[in-house]
Amino acid sequence: MKPKTGFLSLAEELLFYILSFLPYRDILRCTSICRTLRKTYLSSSELQYIVEISGQQLLAIPNTDNSIPISKRLQLLRDKAHAWFKVDTHSFETVTIIRAPLSRENIVANGHFCLWNTHEDTAMIFPILPKPSQQSIQRNWLPGTLCSVPHSYNLDVFMDPAQNLIAVAYVVHRKTVYINLGALDGDGVHPQAAGERLFLSDDSENHSETTNAKLKGFGRHIALSRCLDDENWTSLDSVWQLQIWDWKYSTTSSSILSGAVPNRSRATIDFCFLGNNRLLVITDNLNLYSIENMSQTPELLACFLMPIPLMLRCLSPIDDIGYSSQPHMQAQATMCTSDPTHRLICFTVLSTRAGLFFSTQVFIISTRIFFDLNEMVAATPIPWQHWGPSNTRIFRHPSHFKIHINGNRVLQTLPVGTHNSQFILHLMDFSPLAVTNRRGLGRVVKEPSTTYISAGGFGESLTTSLPYVQVLFSDRKFDCANSELEDMWIDKERIYVLTADVERATFDGDPNLLTSPIDKLEAIDV
Repeated sequence: MKPKTGFLSLAEELLFYILSFLPYRDILRCTSICRTLRKTYLSSSELQYIVEISGQQLLAIPNTDNSIPISKRLQLLRDKAHAWFKVDTHSFETVTIIRAPLSRENIVANGHFCLWNTHEDTAMIFPILPKPSQQSIQRNWLPGTLCSVPHSYNLDVFMDPAQNLIAVAYVVHRKTVYINLGALDGDGVHPQAAGERLFLSDDSENHSETTNAKLKGFGRHIALSRCLDDENWTSLDSVWQLQIWDWKYSTTSSSILSGAVPNRSRATIDFCFLGNNRLLVITDNLNLYSIENMSQTPELLACFLMPIPLMLRCLSPIDDIGYSSQPHMQAQATMCTSDPTHRLICFTVLSTRAGLFFSTQVFIISTRIFFDLNEMVAATPIPWQHWGPSNTRIFRHPSHFKIHINGNRVLQTLPVGTHNSQFILHLMDFSPLAVTNRRGLGRVVKEPSTTYISAGGFGESLTTSLPYVQVLFSDRKFDCANSELEDMWIDKERIYVLTADVERATFDGDPNLLTSPIDKLEAIDV
């Protein structure tokens, strides 16, 4: 008799160990065609956890409290994914927000509401119904306190509660630009910053004016994009510039990109971080750069061509900023975070008719396409037909719609009623295991859809097929005519809905002047 030496004769612990090195799809393939491996899989909470966390396109947070058994963590993951398909939009807690008139720069990040009023140069941050385990930051900035440098005005403000960071970009004497790095919960320099302020490394500020600027950050990186204008230039084009810093390592940077803005448009380019080592720069097309080496100009990895010239705007995934540097803040509650290599980004395009905005075109794109590259791809731009249809879903909405993304979930408003006079909330889950975790709820959408896209006199019908599972929360409607729904956000635990409740008062005999608007921020737990 020959001894049994086959793979399946190995001890179950060894089979589990070997399978754990496989991608989750390969684990499922193996266990679907072999009874022994299937038995090993079903008896192992660890293997099922690997499949679940990868199939939901999440990353486990290191140093998470291991007191929770793996079987319990597995069940929590599955139950949380299922809970998104049965959200009760009528069950919420409310926070009252009193803002200055015309405040616009509002975001929800890491369980905090952040506001910068560009007109009055005030700001505030506060936790939204914080849980006992959540670190909370609450603060108000009065006029002149965000930056006290003489002869300066602020260009943009960026807040990252996960890293206790506030960055303020400002310009002095209309020429020289700096970025101050502070702590959200106190005065002074951020304790992890390389210095008090970041310096621009280009000489352009000496002879040109910054007309538009945008500040964004992710983990150890901060980036500033700006439009530069000089009346002495003979070209009809102005110039955009994008500079990236490793703010914990150095106050200067050689990581700079620049290009032309046609016809002296005041619009600048847009951009978003794809994890800690890649940056996507959005012009007419999508340009992917490596920012691993901050001592040099970012390396172009690929150019993804759009089907027609479009002025794209990126909806940044602000809710996960800083997670890689400060995972302890929410580790107890979440145990995982979205995988930058397998999540969603959203681009919007405004369509005009007779000079008026009348619709918004929305591109939902999976980031997997930006990480599955061969070495020669940078030499040749990639046509839309080769990358877009299978990695994208396109939607067309009225121009006043709302949308937000978190990981692989999208929350958007959907017009209903006569003349689209009302909105309902529409949730889509693009993760591969959404079909399983919905447990019969929602609707699976796999069939391709065709949408007509137009901008600047160009137009084309595009067919896209990125699959998802959707659920419509049709039992609650928002009135469009009264602008009842001002904004909304989604994170790992909640849906946030900002609704308007504007008070009018008489001032110098004029009843049409607004007092400070009173808004209601609803927090819907999932």
